[in-house]
Amino acid sequence: MNTLKKYPGWVIAGSMVGLLAFLWILAIPLSWAPEPIGPAAQQFSEGARTTVELTVISGFFGILLGIFAGLGKLSSIPPLRWLCDFYVWLIRGTPLLLQILFVWLIAPAVLSPAIELSDFACAAIALALNVGAYNTECVRAGILAVPHGQIEAARALGLSPMQTFIDITLPQSMRVALPALANNLASLVKDSSLAYAISVVELTMVGYRVQAESYKPIPVFITIAIIYLILTTAFTSLTSALEAKLDVGRKR
Repeated sequence: MNTLKKYPGWVIAGSMVGLLAFLWILAIPLSWAPEPIGPAAQQFSEGARTTVELTVISGFFGILLGIFAGLGKLSSIPPLRWLCDFYVWLIRGTPLLLQILFVWLIAPAVLSPAIELSDFACAAIALALNVGAYNTECVRAGILAVPHGQIEAARALGLSPMQTFIDITLPQSMRVALPALANNLASLVKDSSLAYAISVVELTMVGYRVQAESYKPIPVFITIAIIYLILTTAFTSLTSALEAKLDVGRKR
């Protein structure tokens, strides 16, 4: 904990390097394990990489969605506010698995025949929409937590509304919202396992295939659980170090 507070930058760099190294060499220690893990070591490694790719891509776009929808919910334009309210209500009120299946089934009917979305892309879109709805409330709460006096002071100094938002409101709101956003990211790592429903070969799908071939589910799912624990620990360490670097929660 002391290292995290004193050297958050090093912890951030170490978490990123450690995660990349883990994904790079994962197949080596797994290959030493007995059947059915050893022979499928490369499959587990590739599945873990796909899980991380899904998490990073959908997490990035989920944050962007959360920022725009959070602003929309605070907008003075009623139709925009209603649209964002409906988006959050719909996503938070339906299961993620249903959303993944819906995107996967509806995309071919909505998009032009010249545009083909892969199973991975459909899963990433559904995950981004899902986590974006939860991020929306986090961002909205962060914006509301910024003292209105600071906004008035910025206006008095001659800053435009856009400059006020970018330089004053957004940095402080994201600082307040960061712990909740980090929690959503950690949940996203595990939620990405539902992409198996549309045949995305991520970590859980690999586990299902290996246990179906070997009829040994216990060692397979223990291995999957350990890999997920390592991945979530890496992401949690990364976000905790970012919180420490931004000094989130400091008493003023």
